Amino acid sequence: MPTLRMTTPRLLALRTLLAEPERERYGLDLALEAGLEPGTVYPILVAFENAGWLVSREEDADPHTTGRPRRRYYRLTPTGVSAARRAQAASEQRRRPAGAREGVAW
Repeated sequence: MPTLRMTTPRLLALRTLLAEPERERYGLDLALEAGLEPGTVYPILVAFENAGWLVSREEDADPHTTGRPRRRYYRLTPTGVSAARRAQAASEQRRRPAGAREGVAW
């Protein structure tokens, strides 16, 4: 399984996906919720899927009936949930200054 470099956009996408790990989301929905541009989120989704963190499916809808292209829905895998939580924890650890403690230091 490839190791993914965690960028801010990837962490934002993971945070959004982890909010409801069982929920299927389509790319534009995820982009809006994460505060990302669609052109940014789709390569992230492909990378996560290639790493085994996501599974996807194309909706079974007629574009002529819906008036829009078919959507591809993405959902975190159990491996993806674990990896996303580890990535978020590592990111939070890096942001904390060395020697910082929880709570107020008076």
